[in-house]
Amino acid sequence: MPRPIQSVERAAAMLRLLGGAGRPLALAEVAAALALPRPTAHGILRTLRDEGLVAQDPATGRYLPGDALDRLGTRWDRHDLRARAMNWADVLAAGTGCAVYLGVPAEDGRGVDVVHHVFRPDGTPQRLRTNTIEPLHATAWGLCLLAFAPSSVRAEDPMTAYTRRTATSPARLARTLEETRLRGWAAEPGGWEPGVGGLAVPVRSGGGLTVAALGVGAPTEDLFTADGRVRPGPVVELAAAAAEIAAGLEEGP
Repeated sequence: MPRPIQSVERAAAMLRLLGGAGRPLALAEVAAALALPRPTAHGILRTLRDEGLVAQDPATGRYLPGDALDRLGTRWDRHDLRARAMNWADVLAAGTGCAVYLGVPAEDGRGVDVVHHVFRPDGTPQRLRTNTIEPLHATAWGLCLLAFAPSSVRAEDPMTAYTRRTATSPARLARTLEETRLRGWAAEPGGWEPGVGGLAVPVRSGGGLTVAALGVGAPTEDLFTADGRVRPGPVVELAAAAAEIAAGLEEGP
């Protein structure tokens, strides 16, 4: 049987201690109560504080439960998430020449809620997709959420075929999601709209939790070679933009 992870046990014990104390506790009190060296206790408290699970009284330096404990299980506010991503989405559109999509799980978990959409900068006629729900199995941003946020979403059953390239087989979807997890990004060569492909990467908050999918969409030949391989440039720029957005999420919702 695998051994428990000691640092996680200590963090859990610390949260229980603070939650049951009824008053803020000093570092020395926490360390003594849990029989921990002060540097160890301080390191755990600092990490929990940075995640919002512990708060620190600025006047006394004592510790108490943080506001983020009340938000466990809640999602990021879609407007806040959009605001934090807007600048990087604009940069991504300019750098790749692609449309940019920021998607989160729909309320019922059965689709991608597009919370932000930047048009391709080529001046071609385009329709705004913000506040629309798109299918999970047929879009790159949907596949990204299925692969990296599986507890928040689930593919429709049966899966609708939107184009000749739409994957509607559960076995094929399972293989696609496994490939997506292994390489760290999702690809969809035209399963939602004929001739239009997409790539997407996860946007992660503190601790690695996937809160959104950041994607680019463009004519299939702009993202894929003639033999179906993904062009590497957009993936590199996507990953860089997602990392910048994630860095801005570290303060919490």
